[in-house]
Amino acid sequence: YIPLEVFHNLIDTFRRHLPTWHRYWQVRRRALGYDKLHVYDIKAPLTGKMPNVSFTQAVDWIGAGMLPLGEEYVSTLRDGATEQRWVDVYPNQGKRMGAYSHGVPGTHPFILMSFTDDIFSMSTLAHELGHSMHSYYSWQNQPLTYADYSIFVAEVASNFNQALVRAHLLETNQDRDFQIAVIEEAMANFHRYFFIMPTLARFELELHERAERGDALTADSMIALMADLFAEGYGDEVEFDRDRVGITWAQFSTHLYSNFYVYQYATGISAAHALAGDILAGKPGTVDNYLAFLKTGGALYPLDALKLAGVDMTTPAAVETTFATLASYVDRLEQLLEQK
Repeated sequence: YIPLEVFHNLIDTFRRHLPTWHRYWQVRRRALGYDKLHVYDIKAPLTGKMPNVSFTQAVDWIGAGMLPLGEEYVSTLRDGATEQRWVDVYPNQGKRMGAYSHGVPGTHPFILMSFTDDIFSMSTLAHELGHSMHSYYSWQNQPLTYADYSIFVAEVASNFNQALVRAHLLETNQDRDFQIAVIEEAMANFHRYFFIMPTLARFELELHERAERGDALTADSMIALMADLFAEGYGDEVEFDRDRVGITWAQFSTHLYSNFYVYQYATGISAAHALAGDILAGKPGTVDNYLAFLKTGGALYPLDALKLAGVDMTTPAAVETTFATLASYVDRLEQLLEQK
């Protein structure tokens, strides 16, 4: 059971902090030297020196980033990613797109991805290893009945790993282009989890409210609604084709067919960054609490499991914390881009 205020806290906090996204579009537009930013410019690289990251290097960086959780966690992760071959690493003929972690109790986790020797693949690997370690600890510590964890907590461990690894990389490598690359990867992930998904959640809520009022739901009306919501998110900084952007809902049909699923991506990244911030700050007990959360599986209700970890998702605090993290990335990116 997830109380309604969890959903509405997310939506309300997201709308209140849209100026942070507007500022990012502005920083990106200025860096690219454009009068107007288009939607496709959101993915344009801001440095011509993106680092080449081998799979071995990626595992090393991820392991170093996760050291705050202790040697047992890191050695299990490293061994799984290398010796036990949890990961189907490289692109191959007939291999499907995307990345995911799967498996069942009695097996080890299996990760499918297509590693392409860049920092985005490194972060994807960190993300999927977060899922895998969550599953590993759940399967090791819970009977079959409680071995699986809920969708609401599923994106916490994955985004938590990314948060810790990014913090490690930003702290240990001060090269300007490397830092820009790390932040670009972070912003790409935030764009999906903390911009696209909350916008889709707002869209989904309005669809249900229209249906409850007896209003017709047509493709044209849904395109118009989606375009209006993105217009609010983009502000005056981004030019976009209303029909093209308005059909975004059709690109996420598998998500929107599961009622009120997409908002959990945004709550997941929020809980993850709140927990990562406490651990990086050295708050007493946070590591033990987080590991206990990973071991809980489905033995507790999702909100109780997260409270065990150290975050209360019935308040907007975690979402506020994550917007503060987002704003700090924008600040740092702006400073880096001003350097010669």
